[in-house]
Amino acid sequence: MKYIGAHVSTASGVAEAPLRAHEIGATAFALFTRNPSRWKSSPIKPEQAELFKERCAEFGYTPDVILPHDSYLINLGAPESEKLEKSREAFLDEIQRCELLGLNKLNFHPGSHLGLIEPDKCLDLIADSINDALDKTTGVKAVIENTAGQGSNLGFELEQIARIIDGVEDKSRVGVCIDTCHTFAAGYDLATAEGYESFWQDFDRIIGLKYLSGMHINDSKKGLGSHVDRHELIGLGTLGNSFFERLMADSRVDNIPLILETPDESVWADEIACLKAMAGV
Repeated sequence: MKYIGAHVSTASGVAEAPLRAHEIGATAFALFTRNPSRWKSSPIKPEQAELFKERCAEFGYTPDVILPHDSYLINLGAPESEKLEKSREAFLDEIQRCELLGLNKLNFHPGSHLGLIEPDKCLDLIADSINDALDKTTGVKAVIENTAGQGSNLGFELEQIARIIDGVEDKSRVGVCIDTCHTFAAGYDLATAEGYESFWQDFDRIIGLKYLSGMHINDSKKGLGSHVDRHELIGLGTLGNSFFERLMADSRVDNIPLILETPDESVWADEIACLKAMAGV
């Protein structure tokens, strides 16, 4: 079964997210549980948490189809000790918010070396940061999102993600989110049938399909290997409709949240309907 949705707004409170997802015909959704551009945010009020759970139950959204995203400020591989400490504190808060909402995943960008330390050292710091947060929480999986490799961001090669996972002590609480735009920009040719199949075979060999916990399904404004993260509407970018048709027919991506982050939310309902039609759901 394909569970398709979008990253919906939490303006006026997290309890609005399942309502907004339902309004656009989504069967999955993503959200921020706090302001993604601030280091600190007010706690989620208990009544908001309860209303969130009630609305998820009302509209049939189980934790397995919800993919929260953490703050953009967090860098779990930060070379500077002060920034690393702030990032770890914020990441722990993000996971605790997921616990409060009854969610079982937190999607995050792995981190950046900023040109100050070796990439492998940064990857090991990221794994240490994940371990620190998992040791202090229960029930929430840390879901690593692959990147386009823009600037000093890591996680654009499958081997880099595998190294992070190797350093995580509790393998049952780590997963991977594949962003289709990031993957293509990083140099994996998803736009051809051969390249598409090769990517998933490499993913299974290097990381393991058992770790696939969600996807961000976006077309790309930029070309193969550009290392530029620019999302485009479904079928209007360099990936094209044939890629999304292949993806929607692929049983390897069943039963995980497939989340739109395309740049025009006014067409999300139409994009969701189109993808559902491709998937036959």
